[in-house]
Amino acid sequence: MSGVPTIDLIYIDSGGGHRAAAQAIQAVIKEQQRPWNLSLHGAQDLLNSIDFIRKLTGIPFEEIYNILLRRGWTGHTRELIAVSHWLIRMSHHSQVRVLEQHWTQHPVDMVVSLIPHYNRAMRQAFAAACPGRPFVTVMTDIADYPPHFWIEKQDQYLICGSERARQQAEALNMPRDRVLPMSGMILHPRFHQARRAEGAIDRAEGRTRLGLRPDLPTGLVLFGGIGSNNTIRAVRALNRPDSGVQLIVLCGRHQASLSALQMMEAAIPMHIEGFTKEVPYFMGLADFFIGKPGPGSISEALAMGLPVIVECNTRTMVHEVYNAEWIREEQAGLVVESFDRIGEAVHELLKPDCYQRLKTNAAGLRNTAVYDAVRWLDYILKKYGIPDKHSGAENNREQAQANINGRLTLA
Repeated sequence: MSGVPTIDLIYIDSGGGHRAAAQAIQAVIKEQQRPWNLSLHGAQDLLNSIDFIRKLTGIPFEEIYNILLRRGWTGHTRELIAVSHWLIRMSHHSQVRVLEQHWTQHPVDMVVSLIPHYNRAMRQAFAAACPGRPFVTVMTDIADYPPHFWIEKQDQYLICGSERARQQAEALNMPRDRVLPMSGMILHPRFHQARRAEGAIDRAEGRTRLGLRPDLPTGLVLFGGIGSNNTIRAVRALNRPDSGVQLIVLCGRHQASLSALQMMEAAIPMHIEGFTKEVPYFMGLADFFIGKPGPGSISEALAMGLPVIVECNTRTMVHEVYNAEWIREEQAGLVVESFDRIGEAVHELLKPDCYQRLKTNAAGLRNTAVYDAVRWLDYILKKYGIPDKHSGAENNREQAQANINGRLTLA
């Protein structure tokens, strides 16, 4: 190994949150000028040669999840996860063989996984190819959905953003010094920059530029980067002259919902866009958030001080059900059974006392998770004696922990 630490970040393109978290970590490492040699790898790319689903259907295994999201077929995720686990376990030895070959040919000092399901295979392969080097799992969900989802009983470090996740790791008898806290879910530095610049944004001018009224309560509708048919449901339910709101609608990569909404006769002011990297800006113009209880979207909204409205019912993906429960616990938003009745929820949220309480609670959830995660990676590298000449880096667990203690976390 060279004198510069080499690190692989592993993401998957099932949903948009895993790649986004990897890119956020990459951005902070660059921002802090840490002399690390960082490589991002898609799990699909690493395992493409043994993806029999792709060979049989032409559809990559990771894309199945995205198809469910786009079409709103999320009511059977419990069964899908069970089948996925079975398929992943059936091909476990093949995964280990392919991954071990990769890391034998391209050895690194540390592997950081930002994905569920494959962590047992990755840990075994990396240990065989590069023995004695650390494997780290960074959770991009608020809580685990056991068994064999995020947390595995193996020699690894776990960086997690909630007390629930920490308790789940403890229940699996993970050593406490291997469970490292961060304050919430990983967000791109753009959100932190936008929050700091919040007072400098002329919201009235920004809304006017989008064709919106400067004085009307504004909701932001977003179902992640993939998008969903549920975007249409939520907008239709509010597209009434008596709703008292206007909407910024971000459809992500869901072309069908973008086209349908662009053709819809608008009864209220609306600004409609497809995929954009300007989500922090649009959130800065909004008063509240409407979407699914995905960990990334709700964390972004709360980081921008927006109370959230999410739907939770039998169609909600099972690994996101706890997120709705957490919103209730933190009193940071409202949970509705169906977006068909979202008008009532918006009316309730916008009552002055309710809105102020929820907004205050949302603003109180301070999130520095991406910086916490990078700090822990630095700590682990130093613990293993892996070179790092970054002059400002902490070199022991107590110092790393001290920089995180005292912050309000996601749970």
